[in-house]
Amino acid sequence: MRPAVIAIDGGNSKTEVLVISEDGVVLGKSRGPGASPQNIGVAACVTALEGLVLEAFPDFGEKPFAVHTSAYLAGLDFPREEEALHAALSARGWSDTLTVGNDTLALLRAGSAGVGVAVVCGAGINGAGVGPDGRVHRFPALGKISGDWGGGYRLGEEALWWAVRAEDGRGPRTALQAAVASFFGKRRLLDVVQGLHFEEIDPASIHGLCPLLFEVAAAGDEVASDIVTRFVEEVSVFAAVILRNLDLTGEAPEIVLGGGVLTGVGAPVIAEIERRCLKVAPRAVVRVVDVNPVVGAALFGLDTLGASDAAKASLKAATQRA
Repeated sequence: MRPAVIAIDGGNSKTEVLVISEDGVVLGKSRGPGASPQNIGVAACVTALEGLVLEAFPDFGEKPFAVHTSAYLAGLDFPREEEALHAALSARGWSDTLTVGNDTLALLRAGSAGVGVAVVCGAGINGAGVGPDGRVHRFPALGKISGDWGGGYRLGEEALWWAVRAEDGRGPRTALQAAVASFFGKRRLLDVVQGLHFEEIDPASIHGLCPLLFEVAAAGDEVASDIVTRFVEEVSVFAAVILRNLDLTGEAPEIVLGGGVLTGVGAPVIAEIERRCLKVAPRAVVRVVDVNPVVGAALFGLDTLGASDAAKASLKAATQRA
């Protein structure tokens, strides 16, 4: 019998695939680098996804491989982007039916029944919500041009910016100066700047400063703490705007937080985000997702096929993080 669902969650930095039976059993899985169509183009995205699909379940027979494909990817911020990827995936003929959407919605489904608010912060930052009446509120996630601030890379840039200014005297003293220099294995931040400028240091490594920023802030550094406070405000604003637009402030909505940054910041930061969210929706339930967003994509697929609640519960139990 063919698998029921091919589930895909594609972020900017990683892509995950699950192959699921109709009773919620994981038949195969794979993981690879980010394959957002916004970053690498639709054709390259689909090629990369097919490679991961075949890696997840090498025993696929002839196409169609499965009953349904549930694909949720970063970079699907506008209807035309969803339509382009839907057409390209349909042409591959992996399954009888296909759903394509933004990866923030998969995060929401991973941590809820599919109604509520999700805010994701990994390489970038984004938010989305679904109301009980089916209304959806979303944002484009295109960086500064769409009003975004945050994401792991941007937070790393902030840490580097303040560290450099501390070293050259343009900014206040901060423990980030020594911490950032040590992270790159350099004695001076000037050496880091030159390394980045002459492409001797991979710019992508700036993302790695993000956990360091939260560590320095937790130790009481004022500069790092101010950056973290701004980050908390950004996450909370995403949630607040969605709650208000979907008329959820008087309800008891689920607010799901996820992505590599939010799952790693620690309890005090999450508690402050929760405090701010509860000022807007006092009966809200705020939680950090405990399964990967690809599970949300799989649950959407099982929803589409009318699978039992027991199948969905089995899937969540089998994929829950330790």
